[in-house]
Amino acid sequence: MKVVIQRVSSACVRVAGERVGACGPGLLVLLGVLAEDGPAQALRLADKVAEWRCFPEIDPARPDEIGAGRMAVSVLERGFEVLVVSQVTLCADGRKGRRPSLDLAADPALGEALYLRFVERLRERGLRVSTGRFGALMEVELVNHGPLTFHLDEPPQVLT
Repeated sequence: MKVVIQRVSSACVRVAGERVGACGPGLLVLLGVLAEDGPAQALRLADKVAEWRCFPEIDPARPDEIGAGRMAVSVLERGFEVLVVSQVTLCADGRKGRRPSLDLAADPALGEALYLRFVERLRERGLRVSTGRFGALMEVELVNHGPLTFHLDEPPQVLT
């Protein structure tokens, strides 16, 4: 499972011109599900995203300001929002040829189930979460604050 996390001042996603999800200050999360992924990866990665420390420490004089400074606080601690958008192309393999292969991506049924489990876990952690529409052609608009962008992977757990 792979995510790209962007710290945003705001973000929204549209399908056929209709706004289907949005967030104010917080995180835009683009999520790709691999064929080998399972519920354990969705839970671990959602927990990591919820606790990912990419916001500055809170200034008591300006508690609503995203601010600048040392990254020491998570979206969960700040009480900010998250917008999660499925993005199968994060699973693309471009090592051969000139066209990305999506052979490593999960089939749509598994991809959607794990995408929904990821979103559910963020909500269980107490976050306000909006979403795109799985499998739809979407337009994502964002104001990247920083700019700060991170790429995280959650490989399948290897049992030894």
